[in-house]
Amino acid sequence: MDNASSPTQAPHRAGFACFVGRPNAGKSTLTNALVGTKVAITSSRPQTTRHTVRGIVHRPDAQLVLVDTPGLHKPRTLLGERLNDVVRTTWAEVDVIGFCLPADQKLGPGDRFIAAELAKIKKTPKVAIVTKTDLVDSKTLAEQLLAVDRLGQELGIEWAEIIPVSAVGDKQVSLLSDLLVPLLPKSPPLYPEGDLTDEPEQVMVAELIREAALEGVRDELPHSIAVVVEEMLPREGRPENKPLLDIHANVYIERPSQKGIIIGPKGARLKEVGMRSRKHIEALLGTPVFLDLHVKVAKDWQRDPKQLRKLGF
Repeated sequence: MDNASSPTQAPHRAGFACFVGRPNAGKSTLTNALVGTKVAITSSRPQTTRHTVRGIVHRPDAQLVLVDTPGLHKPRTLLGERLNDVVRTTWAEVDVIGFCLPADQKLGPGDRFIAAELAKIKKTPKVAIVTKTDLVDSKTLAEQLLAVDRLGQELGIEWAEIIPVSAVGDKQVSLLSDLLVPLLPKSPPLYPEGDLTDEPEQVMVAELIREAALEGVRDELPHSIAVVVEEMLPREGRPENKPLLDIHANVYIERPSQKGIIIGPKGARLKEVGMRSRKHIEALLGTPVFLDLHVKVAKDWQRDPKQLRKLGF
């Protein structure tokens, strides 16, 4: 008997949800927690996410496809403007929007700016998600939940739900999934069972390298790093039971003076980036990897349309 005609069985639902919020509101961490594995890069630096990563949550009753957008912000560069365009386009195409607001920070102008933009989107249901609840006490959390409710009332947003979660502490993450599913359309699965993202592997690998490169230089080079994977090829002549994947990638920075920061004394910093990212890449691809990294200068790439195109933006 098919789903639709069975009175006891709810119909299968499938659709797209996106998390929005100012930079560093916990969107990527939440995406990874819901999917159960790392599909979006995270960092304590704002503006880490640049590509729209889709994480896929498989459930017996539903398939929830999570679209992880860059944080909406007041743009200062051409890259910033393009990232904002990505966000707005995504909002127009999803079935439900989750607005992430960290519990440990009072609502500010950035939150209001995004909420005002969300208020213009009338048809799409919106869920307010108060993130990082592990960082606050119950009184602070209660005040934040009330503030979020008031913000909705002021701007004419009717929240479908307001839910506190901690992705790091795994608190209420599965409840969030339960609340998002009924807001999706009835539909068979959109992706094959077992798929966790529809990002091309090369993009995922580049993102993992960029995350590792950001790790030690947050303060000096917050947004100046881009990574392009030039080649991913199985090493020839290897026995079948001992495969090796050769990955050649370029790490781009904006100025020659930044090169030393990325490479580090006697190449130690770049070596560390290679070791850290290789571990995640091997886990992602399920195969041993030889990673060849080179640092190159792409002058002021965040402001140059030609360079942005070349680097995939």
